[in-house]
Amino acid sequence: MSDAELVRRTLAGHKEAFEELVRRWTPRVLAVCHSKAGRYQAAEDLAQEALLRSYRALSSLAEPEKFGSWLYGIALRTCLDWVKAKERSQVTFSALGPDQDPPNFAARNEAGIADPLEEAEELGRLLDEVEQLPEKLRRVILLFYYDDLSYQDIAAMLGVSTATINARLTKARLLLRERLHRSRRL
Repeated sequence: MSDAELVRRTLAGHKEAFEELVRRWTPRVLAVCHSKAGRYQAAEDLAQEALLRSYRALSSLAEPEKFGSWLYGIALRTCLDWVKAKERSQVTFSALGPDQDPPNFAARNEAGIADPLEEAEELGRLLDEVEQLPEKLRRVILLFYYDDLSYQDIAAMLGVSTATINARLTKARLLLRERLHRSRRL
């Protein structure tokens, strides 16, 4: 069943049709949100918000055949709203009064709580390195991790064997590991 048919069924009151749209589009919406937010947890929340907004606004979709691009636009706007709200709510250390201490990241790390800045930097480095991979390697990484496709599905989509997909994923992971290790030493 096409996306347009599922949209029409949803508008006719069949909620299970929208559930199918969510199953189809969640990996792509999540990828968009992840690229904008830079953090997986935030991306999950943003993707969920984008899908909820799309459900609430579905009756405003004039051309059901364009559901994908419409949903992509909602995901982008959701991420932009989040970035704007985040900018308004951030407080610099210099804005803290003299009797207020900044968070003690050393104590957090000793307690086993990761530094969110370090996590964000690490994820940023990973995403930068993924973007610099050769096209064939980058494509299989994105299809496997973001679209959550199996080796067989990726192989069929790209017209190659599953062994080729395995080799490309292995090579991509190795390159990423080497590059990230090298960047940590610098």
